[in-house]
Amino acid sequence: MTTPPAAARETTEGPVYTVTGGDWDEVVQAATKADDERIVVNMGPQHPSTHGVLRLILEIDGETVTEARCGIGYLHTGIEKNTEFRNWTQGTTFVTRMDYLTPFFNETAYCLGVEKLLGIEEQVPDRASVIRVMLMELNRISSHLVCIATGGMELGATTIMIYGFRDRELILDAFELITGLRMNHAFIRPGGLAQDLPPGAMDQLRELVKTMKKNLPEYDKLATGNPIFKARMQDVGYLDLTGCVALGATGPVLRSAGLPHDVRKSDPYCGYDTYDFDVPTADTCDSYGRFLIRLEEMRQSLRIVEQCLDRLREPGPVMVADKKIAWPAQLALGPDGLGNSLDHIKKIMGTSMEALIHHFKLVTEGFRVPPGQAYVTVESPRGELGVHVVSDGGTRPYRVHFRDPSFTNLQAMAAMCEGGQVADVIVAVASIDPVMGGVDR
Repeated sequence: MTTPPAAARETTEGPVYTVTGGDWDEVVQAATKADDERIVVNMGPQHPSTHGVLRLILEIDGETVTEARCGIGYLHTGIEKNTEFRNWTQGTTFVTRMDYLTPFFNETAYCLGVEKLLGIEEQVPDRASVIRVMLMELNRISSHLVCIATGGMELGATTIMIYGFRDRELILDAFELITGLRMNHAFIRPGGLAQDLPPGAMDQLRELVKTMKKNLPEYDKLATGNPIFKARMQDVGYLDLTGCVALGATGPVLRSAGLPHDVRKSDPYCGYDTYDFDVPTADTCDSYGRFLIRLEEMRQSLRIVEQCLDRLREPGPVMVADKKIAWPAQLALGPDGLGNSLDHIKKIMGTSMEALIHHFKLVTEGFRVPPGQAYVTVESPRGELGVHVVSDGGTRPYRVHFRDPSFTNLQAMAAMCEGGQVADVIVAVASIDPVMGGVDR
């Protein structure tokens, strides 16, 4: 009985040959005759080409991708776990850092969940809800600009990259004026906002809307009708409605398949049912359709921001009246930047014992949230962002878990890329627009 010279065993890194005897030359000759041209390519982990620290493991046959897998976890921060060791208000400083391109959506979803557990949804002032909507829609525009800019850069369209970051800077300037920071704001708090709009903000925001309305048509001129851009995007990253529903894809990926699903319409929050706007869709199921949807969504967001500015003409409170919940965040612009108001600290330290007691308890311990659990969703630029908040009746969350659309939409990467070209993988991933801070949270 002749012993076979070698037995092949498939592994994730390719076939492994176990030599059990025989002539080595025969083993080598048999291996070279095997019709196996499969090559495993590591695309990453790297930052610039993939919108975050994402590793793509591609098996290719020539230029064709036969299998595609995602490797995630390189940016893990433990944010969800960290929230269990901070009080409910401090949780906003963590969740704002998850999807770092959409901090206001993270903050709003979390605060809506806490407010639902507290049972104070109806007590949140209208002005606070309007400012939340305005900040989220401006944030939607800034996030889409990054997607279009970096996606263009990856295709070699450097002009659209320059234009995208130019316009994003204008929005970040407005965020800095309102919150004191360009990102990671922790401005939206349970019960309302950290503070009202500062003097001059309304005028600057109206100028911003005017400038953006003038600049947005430039993207159409640069890319929408550009034959090179269209040839690179059309029929690339294809995923039809059946695939989207099966994989749980939401946002522009789902709407590019023709389904006008938007949480702002299907399950309104923050008074979105009182705003006039449209939900753009496409029937192309490809990367080009997702690009067109993001462009139109920016126009619709500007419509909403204009309506918000009209509603903010009259002053009003931006935090719930209950002093046992309302964080006393009276701020002032001092020589070292935005910080605590010394006048307010003098008042609570010297004249109001009750205010001092509430301030001390809120800062050192935090407010208690009745036991229970709540699930709230908002429509982020990447899709449906959900938060599951659980309370055991204490001053800290028992559990905070986010359903981040970047994480869910990345499941579609294999379906979009397998059977296509290696060069089209970048286009497909760019059209998903994943942010790894939200994936690895």
